[in-house]
Amino acid sequence: MADVTLRDVARVSGCSVATVSRVLAGTRPVGAETARRVREAADALGYRPNQAARALRGRSTGTVGLVLPQITNPFYPALVRELTHALHADGRAVLLADCDDDPVAEAEYVADLLSRQVDALLVIPAHEERSRAAVAAAAARVPLVLMDRGCGPGVADSVAVDNTAGMALVLDHLAATGRRRVCFLGAAGTASAAAERRGAYAAGAGALDPGAPERVALGDFSVEWGRAAVDEVWPARPDALVCANDLIAIGALQRLQQLGVAVPGEVAVTGFDDIPMAALSAPGVTTVRQPVPELAAEAARLLALRLSGDNSGPQRSIRLAPALVIRESSTPSRLTPPRRAERNAAPVT
Repeated sequence: MADVTLRDVARVSGCSVATVSRVLAGTRPVGAETARRVREAADALGYRPNQAARALRGRSTGTVGLVLPQITNPFYPALVRELTHALHADGRAVLLADCDDDPVAEAEYVADLLSRQVDALLVIPAHEERSRAAVAAAAARVPLVLMDRGCGPGVADSVAVDNTAGMALVLDHLAATGRRRVCFLGAAGTASAAAERRGAYAAGAGALDPGAPERVALGDFSVEWGRAAVDEVWPARPDALVCANDLIAIGALQRLQQLGVAVPGEVAVTGFDDIPMAALSAPGVTTVRQPVPELAAEAARLLALRLSGDNSGPQRSIRLAPALVIRESSTPSRLTPPRRAERNAAPVT
C-alpha cells in the first residue's frame, strides 16, 4: 500500500493541503471544527508524518537523543521505558547511546547525536566534572535536560530524585528499629547521585551514633563491590549497612549469607532505587523507591517547554520526592506501606 499523503488527508477532510499541513504541524491557529475534521481524517487513513522530509525542509526530526552511563545498571532500563512512552506521546522517537561510564565516549556519542540532527538531548552524565564541557556545549545548541545526575550548576535543566530526603527516610527507619552502629557502603567519585547520598548519610547518621558518619566504605555501584565491602567493614560488627544503591545491597546480602550472618537479626541492610531485583532477593531489600514515571514525565515536560520556544527563562532544577519501601532486610515483617518523603516536585532555586 502506498504511503498516505497530505493530499489524501485533504481529500477526505474536505480541506486544502495547506490547511491540513497547518493543522498537523501546529504552525498556525486553525478553527476547532476544521482541526477536528483534519485529525479524524488523518487517523482514519493512518497518516504518519515523513520525519526525513521534515528534516530536509529544516523542521523537526522528531527525535531525542538519550545518553546513559551504563545500560547494564537495572535502574536505567525502567527509566528508558518510561521515557520512551512519555516522548512517544509527544510524537518523538528516542535514539539511545550507552557510554559505559566513560566521559570521552559520552562526548563522542553526544556529538554523533547532534550530527544526526536530534531535536533535543537527555543526558545522565557519566562524571560530574569531566562530562561538563561536552554537555554544556551541547546545551548551547539544542534543548537539553540532565537526569538522575548533574554536572555542576548553570549547565542545563535537570530532574532527579531528592537523594537527601531518601537517605533521611532510611536513617529515620533504622533509628526507629533500634539500629545504632550504622555503616555506609557507597560509590567513590564525583557522580552527583553518589556524592549526594554519601553527603546525606554523613549529615544524618550522627543522630544515631557520633561515630557513624566516619564509618564509610567506597567502591562502585556494583554487586561485586557490595560483596567486597562486607569483608572490609564486618570486623567492626555494624548493625546496619546503608547501601548507596540496590546492587551494592544485594551483593552485601550475598556475602553476609555466605558468612552465616543473620539478616535482619544481626545486621539490617538497605538499598536505594528499588530495582526489580530488590523485591526478588531473599530477604527482600528495604530500599528507597525512585519515582521513575514522574522522572520521565518531568523530563519530557521540560524538553517540551524548551522545544516550544520557552528558552528565555532560567534553568529549571526539579527534585522529586522518594518513598521508603520496607522489606525483610531491615525488619522481620512488612509492618508499614511505603513512606514518602514530605516533599513534592518543585523547582529548586
